[in-house]
Amino acid sequence: MSDKVRSHSSKNRIKSIVLISLFTAIIAVCSFVSVPSAVPFTLQTLGIFTSLTVLGGKRGTICIALYIFIGLVGIPVFSGFGAGLGHITGATGGFMLGFIICGFCYWIITKILGNKTITKAIGLLAGLLMCYSFGTLWYTVFSLGTINTDVLLTTLKVCVLPFIIPDFLKLGIALIIDKKLPQTIR
Repeated sequence: MSDKVRSHSSKNRIKSIVLISLFTAIIAVCSFVSVPSAVPFTLQTLGIFTSLTVLGGKRGTICIALYIFIGLVGIPVFSGFGAGLGHITGATGGFMLGFIICGFCYWIITKILGNKTITKAIGLLAGLLMCYSFGTLWYTVFSLGTINTDVLLTTLKVCVLPFIIPDFLKLGIALIIDKKLPQTIR
């Protein structure tokens, strides 16, 4: 391998590390903007969606996993400046873990279908649906201890319905940010 190729590869690796670190921090900052409720309203999904659209599925998913890892080891990056294992093993932990599922879903869809804006939107929507599904089941089991139609409907009313419009708005904002950022910074 020539020195020029090695140097270019090294620069790309450093650039990826810097961008992953930056967008992990952006997710954390977005998590701090929080309105308390059974499942807190945050800008966290805006950070998640923006990381995925700007950095792509692989690096975006790494950002999400790094964000969750940082919170697990005790750095207060979760909503309400929370940290620790209790945030993942608690009632809303399924939504946190659902962010990783969202990332993988987005990654797979864009890997197969490409990086057009419509494909990114489909990937984010599918990922959000997976996050809602996993988080709702988790919340139902951990919070209420049982799963039946009535319990699931109640959980959907508390954990999903209030978030649909805000999450769609955040998804749209992430797609706009992605379009406005020059390719050279990615």
